[in-house]
Amino acid sequence: MPDRRRGRRALTLDDYVRGVGGGSRVALARAITLVESERAEDADLAARLLDAILPHTGRAARVGITGVPGVGKSTFIDTLGMHLVRDRGERVAVLTVDPSSPISGGSILGDKTRMERLAVEEAAFIRPSPSRGHLGGVARRTRETMLLCEAAGFDTVIVETVGVGQSETAVRSMTDFFLLLMLPGAGDELQGIKRGIMEMIDAMAINKADGENEALASRTRAEYASALHLFPAADGWVPRVVTCSALTGAGIPELWDLVLEHRAEQERNGHLVRRRRGQALTWMRELVTDGLQALLRAHPAASVRLPALEQAVADGTTTPFAAARELLALMGEG
Repeated sequence: MPDRRRGRRALTLDDYVRGVGGGSRVALARAITLVESERAEDADLAARLLDAILPHTGRAARVGITGVPGVGKSTFIDTLGMHLVRDRGERVAVLTVDPSSPISGGSILGDKTRMERLAVEEAAFIRPSPSRGHLGGVARRTRETMLLCEAAGFDTVIVETVGVGQSETAVRSMTDFFLLLMLPGAGDELQGIKRGIMEMIDAMAINKADGENEALASRTRAEYASALHLFPAADGWVPRVVTCSALTGAGIPELWDLVLEHRAEQERNGHLVRRRRGQALTWMRELVTDGLQALLRAHPAASVRLPALEQAVADGTTTPFAAARELLALMGEG
């Protein structure tokens, strides 16, 4: 059957499973498009695909990377990815997120142009996705996309977030190692970092530690390392602070050795299994919330009443509590 929407033959479940499992980049890209789709007719096939590939997931290293504006996340990932592909012989998937415009809903999706070297490597796969207003600096279907990349045989999956500022718990709730990139020169920046993210990171890297910035980066590393001692260790791991240069590659191999050390430690003490189990529960609860919202929009009485109640709350003529109770009561009657 022709797929007029995509301009190509529609794939069956077996097509997707064989293609993704066989390492086809085209099949992987189409599978990701399927799970990202907001069309109701795609939902069932997407769910069956995820069920089918689940036994082939879970073996990749999942790394989340966030950072302050201007820190050079894309350049850093480009350099790190090249180290993994060229020096370590790994297959690397990079899931990047472009912030969607709150006005038009559009996004730039230009990460492939910012990772010029990695984008042309056969062993690398870069997938930009719009955030579409999803909190946490990640796309709505990042977890599903990660599983598809694992089923396609990638050894490492890197998630690049929009940046520090919304809810970094979303990134930590889907990765094994959470890295925060910072710039040389702490000062007021050290005071401005939210306590929450400092408690969640597994490591911090002071990027752009090259040239005249090298000495400043070293001092910054010491200041952040001292600050991190104020926070309790999570899962028995004390976060480290290192310096690196995405421009020269200095410190990148050592940083990856740190990621491997963390993974070995987490596997040894059982924290990796517990972390992933907790992440699965978080994911389930998010899906339940999404499903309930979809039911609300589809409910005949509640969906009709919703706009009026939203306007009443905005006008201050009713409280959010009262509006929510009314909507839930309407859904309960259905």
